[in-house]
Amino acid sequence: MKPWLIFGAGKGVGRHLVTIALKQNRPVIALIRNAQQAVELSAIGVNVIHGDACDRISIEKTIAQAGENPVVFSTIGGGDADHYGNIAIIDALEQAQISRLLLVTSIGCGESWKTLSARAKSLFGQSVRHKSLAESYLQTSTLDFTIVRPGGLTDQSGTGHCKLYQEEIHGMVSREDVAKQLAQLSEDEQTYYQIYALVDPELKPHRS
Repeated sequence: MKPWLIFGAGKGVGRHLVTIALKQNRPVIALIRNAQQAVELSAIGVNVIHGDACDRISIEKTIAQAGENPVVFSTIGGGDADHYGNIAIIDALEQAQISRLLLVTSIGCGESWKTLSARAKSLFGQSVRHKSLAESYLQTSTLDFTIVRPGGLTDQSGTGHCKLYQEEIHGMVSREDVAKQLAQLSEDEQTYYQIYALVDPELKPHRS
């Protein structure tokens, strides 16, 4: 059983990936900046490296702990992590000759930018631009990548009804379902070098 190396394991989609891996009795390695999250993950059996996903040395230290041929997930985001963090991870994986990376970005990245509304571009356009740079960098790397662009993320329980799309689509999806989908894609060679949007067609935005 291949180990999972997760960048962004402290919360959200990454934290749900940890839960899946532990249920499978799979080795999990995570780079965690937040001290409290590091303690919590260590307590449940994760091999935690304390450091920053934008720091090359921390990344290399984590990769060195991951063993042979791990599946790597990056769910990091926010600030420099969207761009510089992911690019540093890609560089370090290439150097270590680790090939499999699943990168979580968002709908609106890359060629789907034109489908975003003006309001969406004003609200989170800068983050989407930085994630798009990371996507481009990954696509021109030597890695066996899969890029997953979730729709609007919610903390609702997973429905199991989310779907992958390779056309323009918008919608919502739970973080738990994103993690489950990533787990299914992790060793599927047919998904190598592919980009997918991921939404739950049954999930509608809450209206206040």
